[in-house]
This record gives sequence, C-alpha cells and structure tokens, in this order.
Amino acid sequence: MCQSHEITMYKLALVFLVICTVGGFSDASVLKYKLNLKHKPLDWWQRSVFYQIYPRSFKDSDGDGVGDLRGIADKVWYLKELGITAIWFNPIFESPGLDLGYDIQNYTKIDPLFGTNEDLEYLKNALHKAGIHLFLDFVPNHTSDQHEWFLKSVKRIDPYTDYYVWKDPKIVNGERKPPTNWISEFGGSQWKWHEERQQYYLHQFHWKQPDLNYNFEELVQEVLNVVDYWLERGVDGMRLDAVDFLFEDPDWRDQELLAPDLDPNNYWNWNRSMTMDQPDTFRMMTRFRQIFDHHSKKSGETKVMMTEAYTSLDKTMDYYQFEGKPGSHIPFNFFFITHVDGRSPAKDYQKAIQGWMEGMPEGHWPNWVMGNHDNHRIAARYGTDLVDGINMIGLLLPGTGNTYYGDEIGMDDAKIRFDEGVDPQACQFDQDWYNRVSRDPERTPMQWDTSLNAGFSTSMTTWLPVNSNFWRLNLKDQMQGSTNSHFKVYKRLLDARKTDTMLYGDLETYVLSKWIFAFVRRLEGSDTYVVVVNLGSDSKPIDLLAFMSDLPNVLTVHTSSVNSQYVPNEKLSANEFFMRPKSSLLLTTAKEVAPPTYKDSVNGCIKMQTVSFELLLAILFSKFFF
Repeated sequence: MCQSHEITMYKLALVFLVICTVGGFSDASVLKYKLNLKHKPLDWWQRSVFYQIYPRSFKDSDGDGVGDLRGIADKVWYLKELGITAIWFNPIFESPGLDLGYDIQNYTKIDPLFGTNEDLEYLKNALHKAGIHLFLDFVPNHTSDQHEWFLKSVKRIDPYTDYYVWKDPKIVNGERKPPTNWISEFGGSQWKWHEERQQYYLHQFHWKQPDLNYNFEELVQEVLNVVDYWLERGVDGMRLDAVDFLFEDPDWRDQELLAPDLDPNNYWNWNRSMTMDQPDTFRMMTRFRQIFDHHSKKSGETKVMMTEAYTSLDKTMDYYQFEGKPGSHIPFNFFFITHVDGRSPAKDYQKAIQGWMEGMPEGHWPNWVMGNHDNHRIAARYGTDLVDGINMIGLLLPGTGNTYYGDEIGMDDAKIRFDEGVDPQACQFDQDWYNRVSRDPERTPMQWDTSLNAGFSTSMTTWLPVNSNFWRLNLKDQMQGSTNSHFKVYKRLLDARKTDTMLYGDLETYVLSKWIFAFVRRLEGSDTYVVVVNLGSDSKPIDLLAFMSDLPNVLTVHTSSVNSQYVPNEKLSANEFFMRPKSSLLLTTAKEVAPPTYKDSVNGCIKMQTVSFELLLAILFSKFFF
C-alpha cells in the first residue's frame, strides 16, 4: 500500500513537471550550438584537461614544509593515472617571496625554495615521458623591486632607464602629488615615490612590484626573449598572468568613481578602464603569440599561449585575436567563478555558457575554468554536494578543461586563522579584512592520505596548515574505498571526454526548471550523452523526453555523483526518474558503458604505498651495485 502510494505521488510529480515545462514555464529554455568539427582533427591542447598545481602545496620532497619540483616529480605517476595531459603551476622563478612568487627577481632562474633549473629539467623529462605537457606561469606586467632591471633603472643606467613606468610628480599648491589618482589593488595609490630617482614609479599591485614599461621597445624585446628562452628549453607553453594591466591610458587621465557616494579607498569602486585592456595590450598579445608560433613550427607541435584577465566578455574575446591577428590560444574563461555560484539557478548556468559560446570569435576554441588559486574552492563556492556536478559541467562541455589541484577529490577551503595567514594581499590589514579577502583557504597542501600532514610533508609544520578534514577527505581513501568517490567520478568523466561525441559533438543546453540544468552532446553516428544536474535543495522528478523527444525511452547511467542513488550501467526511463538534491548524472544512449580505467581498491592501495619504496630500492641498488 505504501509503495503504491509512493508510485502514485511520483507519477503526479512528473505530470506537474511536464505541465510546468511544456506548458510554458518561464525559466525553461534550450540553446543549441553546432561545432562543425567532424572532419577537423583537434590539436593536443584542445583535447586536454589542464591541471593547475600550486607548487608550494602539492608535495614536499625535502621536509622543509614547502612543496617543490622534486615533490611534483614524485607524483607524476598520479597525474598520469588521473588522466591529466598538461599541467601548469604558479611562479617558481627566483623571488623575494613578498607576493608568493608573483614578485619575480630573475625570470630564468628557479627559486631555491622549489629547487634548481636542473630539477625543472628533470621534472619536464619525467612529465614528457608520461605523455604530460609542462607549462610555466609567467608574469609580464611587473617584477620585484629587487630585479636587476629595476635596480639599474633607479640609477638611470641605460638601457634600463625606461624599463619601468616612471613619472614626474604633480605639484599642487607647492605640494608633491602622484601623477594620477589611480588606486592599487593592494590598497593606496598606484604610485610610489622613489627618493633616489626623484620620480614616481607605477605599481598596480604591491609597491614592491613595479610595473614594466611596454611603451619602451628595448623592454619589450627583453620580455619576449624570456618567453623564447623557456620555449627553447622544451616547455610546452606558458600562462601569461594579469595581461590586462600591461598598458595604461596614454593621456594619463584620472579614474572616476562608479558612484559619487562610494568609498574612494576601495579599488573595486573605481572605473579602472584607464589601467586595463588598452588597445596596445591586445596588440602586445599578438606579438607574444608570434614567439609561440615560431617554436610551434620549429618543434612540430603546438606551443600554447594561455592568458589570465578578469575583465568583461567583449574584452576577453579580444585576447583570442585582435585586428585580424591571433593572440591567446586559451584566454581563461572565469565565468563559472565570477558569474555563477552555489545559489545560482539553472538559467544562470545557461547564460554563462551562452555568453562564451556566442561571444567567441569564429574558429577559436572554448575553455572552462571552475577553480584556481585566487578564488575559493569549488566545494566552498558551490557546496560539497555539487562538486561532482560542477566537474561534470567543466569537463564535458566542448572545449579545454581546467582542474585546480585537489578539486578532483573535492578538497574544501581550510579555516586559516589570521595569525597563520601568509597571503600578502590579506595580511597587510586587520583580521576582518583578512577573513574577507584571504586566498590562503584555497591554497592549503594536497591531501594525499591520513598520515602526518596528509602525506604532503614530513615536517612538523607546513607553510600553510593542512586542512583538518584530511582524516576523512584524502586521495588514498577515495582510490581504495569500495564506494563511489569524487576521484572515481572524476576518472569516469575523463574517460567520457575521450569519446568522439565529447570531442566533436554539438552542444544543446537546457533549463528544465528553475533548479534543473542539463546539456546534451550529440554527434551523428555516435552515442549521445546527457548531463543533468539538480542545483536545488529538493529531490526532483525528471522527464527528459518532454524536452528531448528524440532520445530513446531508456538511457544508461555512465557516471553518477557520490550523492546519487544510481550507479554506472543502471538503466533509467528517460521520462521518469528522480534526482536527489545537488546530485548529477551523465547518461548515454549506449546500451552499456565500459568499466572505469581507475585501478581497483587493492591495486590503488598497493600503488600508493609502494611507489616511493620502489624508488628507494632503485636508488639503493644503483648506489651499491654500480
């Protein structure tokens, strides 16, 4: 009797869903995009998932509490096992460390904190042997004030005299004033008076990070030579950081507040168009691209240029190409960071995808960034229950995927106290400011297992505390466990990415209801795939046939989130199934799906425990017998 009643209510819920959707529910909509790629082979980077490593936090090889290059090399086996084909990591160049590596002192020398140039070469070779491409993070906008170029520029030693942006002061009522009213992202004026040189220099970030002068051709050539230096040494590409700040308004006009009653000391309250996205910035991108294209022809494989710019959609699209010339292969798409979060309805997800797909210039390739070192983790922004759903969206939309280390296991923000903090942008003020803007929570060490410091380091203290939840959230448990896990979901998603449908198929996005988002990937002659995500807080009935009438009546579960009641290879009626709150499904028209490529729990356990031991045996054997 109870079961019959439950089925009756289930049918009533489905009828209500169909009435709401087909009968004109205001949020329901569908958008379709044809990629026309069937006969166009994709380049390696278009097929790839890029994995971002914060090098201080991935693996410490020498016990000092800080991650390093040898530590990353020790985990190449894991990156290969995961299915990653390209990695990039935050700056590792010699630096005073004021801004955790973004204040570079020497562009061609590895900071001893991370190792040596030889260690980088060792890592590059290990990655290439495993079929993984290596990218470096390059900061072209500014250097450290300890850089040789700046020290010589202060003394007006040519050609370095004009390597940086120097300006004379304004004199107002006999008092020295900065040349403009521009506010730094780190707070205060963008101009710093230098007593020795008797001029102001520009710093859009910290005052110990002076901006380079791209109006000076000798400086431009110097920077291009740095890119050439690393590409010549076999790195597969570079990420260019904060490129939207390279040029300033040529007339040096003051900025205006967005509204007259806003706090003028807050950087975000200003119209920043005088210091961002100048036309010469986009022209400079095309010059960078020429260096990458030169090395692509020379090596026979594409050297890829990625760019970071938090800016408007139309400006971001100009980084793809400008004035008919190619720019960035991958201008990072931050829409799922800046436009959508765990409280967003389905239509916002559709709009985020629509904006990029329709704004992208013809012939270019999309990408999706779901998390990074400057923003709270997926689990913090969307909630832990939506981690798998967000990974599904980011990995299965057409385009290049991007994963921030630890998001494949659902790592969450750590609770870092003010006295434990290291983020210079947050620590320079009080505790309240730190709690609001700190990026420390998303930068904590990788959670490998349940041992000391989650297997990250043998040191009793680490550069940032390990998240205290490592005892229940770590890679080893997720690899070994008999139940579903974020790691296993992620692996199955990467398997799905390899199919022709995911590589070449068209895209259709659907708002099934206010809190149900779905999209379909189709390719003639291949299996169709459907992603469905319940973004809401309630269980919901789903009728896909009300929107996608050409689907078969029965679909196969390819991948299910950890909070779903369904399992891979289970059959579902396309017009009647329920989804739990925040759960997600990847469904397919295939009769059955291949088993996952990840190792079973026993093999995973053995590999986690023996890889270092095998390495130790090899070292000992070579030491004593050769």
